[in-house]
Amino acid sequence: MRRLLPQTLFGQTLLVLLVGIGLALAAGAWIYASARQEAVRAVGALAVAERIINVSRLVGEAPSSWRHRLASGSSDPMFRVNLSAQKSLPDAGSGAGDASRIISDYIKQALPNQTVVVDVASDPSGSPLADRPFRGSGGLLGTGGHPGMGAGMGGGPLGHGPMMRGPLGRAAMSWRGITASVELEQGQWLQFATSLPDTGPTISPRLLLALAVVTGMIALLTAWSVRRMTTPLTLLSEAAARLGRDVEAPALSMTGSLEVRRAASAFNEMQGKLRRLIENRTMMLAAISHDLRTQLTLLRLRAEAADNFEERERMLKTIGEMEDMLSSTLSFAREDAKGETTRRADVSALVSSIVDDLSDAGLAVGEGSIEPGVIAECKPIALRRAITNLIDNAVKYGERATVSLAAQGANVLIQVDDHGPGIPEDQLAKVLQPFYRVEASRNLDTGGIGLGLAIATSIAETHGGSLKLSNRPSGGLQAAIEIAR
Repeated sequence: MRRLLPQTLFGQTLLVLLVGIGLALAAGAWIYASARQEAVRAVGALAVAERIINVSRLVGEAPSSWRHRLASGSSDPMFRVNLSAQKSLPDAGSGAGDASRIISDYIKQALPNQTVVVDVASDPSGSPLADRPFRGSGGLLGTGGHPGMGAGMGGGPLGHGPMMRGPLGRAAMSWRGITASVELEQGQWLQFATSLPDTGPTISPRLLLALAVVTGMIALLTAWSVRRMTTPLTLLSEAAARLGRDVEAPALSMTGSLEVRRAASAFNEMQGKLRRLIENRTMMLAAISHDLRTQLTLLRLRAEAADNFEERERMLKTIGEMEDMLSSTLSFAREDAKGETTRRADVSALVSSIVDDLSDAGLAVGEGSIEPGVIAECKPIALRRAITNLIDNAVKYGERATVSLAAQGANVLIQVDDHGPGIPEDQLAKVLQPFYRVEASRNLDTGGIGLGLAIATSIAETHGGSLKLSNRPSGGLQAAIEIAR
């Protein structure tokens, strides 16, 4: 399940916002549909009550000989009227309830001297007037062709507050049929039966289209807003990764919200402090190296004046080793602070030239499988130095070196294999640390102060890559530099 969820801050924030907005829109649509259904039902009941009142007044005030004809003329398929000698409903109908009482009270306000009985039901087809099925497809509202439709609709003396509020507006909307009996003079009863208009589907295509348009607009605006807020974080992450490779990388721009500008300012300040720290360290080592070289020069002059040849050679050898140590240490420190420009270079040609140069110099080094035409963004001088250090180590400790190169997607893999005894597995990571040497060096006749692999590691990391050591199954050590193209 987690694999299906977005992993980026942009995706997660956008998903949460869109889900929340979708739920809010769905809830709003449901509330709207419910309110619309209740409003249509209440207005329909109001129109039916007004028509019952008007027909009852018309028939009640007419002579007895006209009543049957007036009742018959007021009847239509949607609203049936019948004049009978008895009422069709008991005093408390089977469907009596709040809705029946509200409609009955409303009619009684207009006809205070007459007996009114009202019942509501989900289907009025059981009424004595139901000589054909009821169809609630409309006809009552908006036609304006029936008498009495406007008597109380526009805020007349009766008003319609009770009809639009209370049970008709909030009760369960399971009923659609209304049957009523109104007592006239001379013991006659006007019987009415009708059904309210169908409110249509709860969720109409038009509503769905409107929701889709609103959702799309909100989604686009939300995506733009979230992208605008998360882009500075992406830039900050990229700058942090770039700082690990190049302390001289350009500073972050101070744009965005206040919090983002503060974070960028803190990051730029940290980068400046790191740059100054490295520069101060390099300057300190350079000063120490200069002072020590002066003293070593004096020692060399005194050693050369010694009479004992063997002692003089020992002293000169020790002084030479100390000078090598100073040079290597200063070179390692300067490697971190070096600001060589990154440019596109043919790494295949670079590796081949290194192999040829070292082979011409008499080292046992040869080419393996070198893929031609591999181009990468790199620092050619620094990369040459790293590869040279690996080849030099392979020749010193592993008899001979074989260099190969291959492009692997967005990376370049450079491998240097030797044929020596290898390195114990528990020390493969340690030998990459500065000044660390394996006990009982792989070749007792060779020296070194343990900075060659550390320098190669530092150079690989400045290229966004890494240096990994592993023992080959067939024997020997493999040093692999992987850098970004």
